[in-house]
Amino acid sequence: MLQRSTLKFLKDLKLNNNKAWFDENRASYLQAKEDFESLVQQIIDGLARMDAGMEGLTVKECVFRIYKDVRFSKDKTPYKANMGASFSKGGKKSPLAGFYFHLEPGGHSFAGGGLWMPAPPALKKVRQEIDYNFADFQRIVGAKDFIRLFGKVNGDSLKTAPQGYHEDNPAIAYLKLKSWVVTTHVSDEAATQPTLVRDVLRIFSTMQPFIGFLNAAQDE
Repeated sequence: MLQRSTLKFLKDLKLNNNKAWFDENRASYLQAKEDFESLVQQIIDGLARMDAGMEGLTVKECVFRIYKDVRFSKDKTPYKANMGASFSKGGKKSPLAGFYFHLEPGGHSFAGGGLWMPAPPALKKVRQEIDYNFADFQRIVGAKDFIRLFGKVNGDSLKTAPQGYHEDNPAIAYLKLKSWVVTTHVSDEAATQPTLVRDVLRIFSTMQPFIGFLNAAQDE
């Protein structure tokens, strides 16, 4: 579970997103950071029991910095009003599909994962895998528990069929995607309950065949 003080810090940060306020409240930030990192470690431990490939993964490899890169952004506020962690083999910088937990109070927290904007060679491999093994992919994304939690697979989509594929391909909706991502909402109340780690790991377990399919495509 997360402490309510962690959510309060992020809410306050959203209203006071400037260096002076952040410096004055650094102690609260460090407390929130420690709390979130403790949660991430518990999730890593649970994932390692589900997938041996996650063994040895560290908190530092998973957690994103709260400091924003504003060089190319119109929004010049210096801090993110959220905390996030990506769980995949090799950590957050890995090109592989993985799991993600996002903490943003006010109804914006979620657990999810997938493959976000892969490089062209990986994009081509995943599309080919979906095309060749569409029945297997359909079984995964069409499973009752998967649909109940995530609804449908999301991602930016091409307007026309990608090169080498036709509009009448039964998998065309998935082949047009440039990312394959699923998410499920986590309420502020759920984020502060003792069952949070268990619930997130159950979500990730339901997602595991989806992640495995995306990564198997890249292994070939």
